[in-house]
Amino acid sequence: MKKIEAVIRHFKLEDVKAALTKRGVQGLTVIEVRGFGRQRGHTEVYRGTEYSVDLVPKIKIEVVVPDEDVNGVVEAVVEAAYTGQVGDGKVFISDITGAVRIRTRETDDHALK
Repeated sequence: MKKIEAVIRHFKLEDVKAALTKRGVQGLTVIEVRGFGRQRGHTEVYRGTEYSVDLVPKIKIEVVVPDEDVNGVVEAVVEAAYTGQVGDGKVFISDITGAVRIRTRETDDHALK
């Protein structure tokens, strides 16, 4: 099993969610996060005062999938989140050593379906 974490732009959430649903992903976690990469933040004006926004708001999506689904799910996220501009985000893939569905006590791949 692998955990796929994607940090994307806010307005791409629905596109990514639809792409994951189409790929058969049955569950995901969405977290509002802030951070910076090459985008480095920006300057805004509020009530006539200019201030710097160092940490840019983003959305982090987490899904856990069987090993054989990883490439398709990553491709779906990348395609759906792409704008071609700096700040599109990143995808991280991690190994998961186990999972348990609390209600039924199913484990590993059975807990994902």
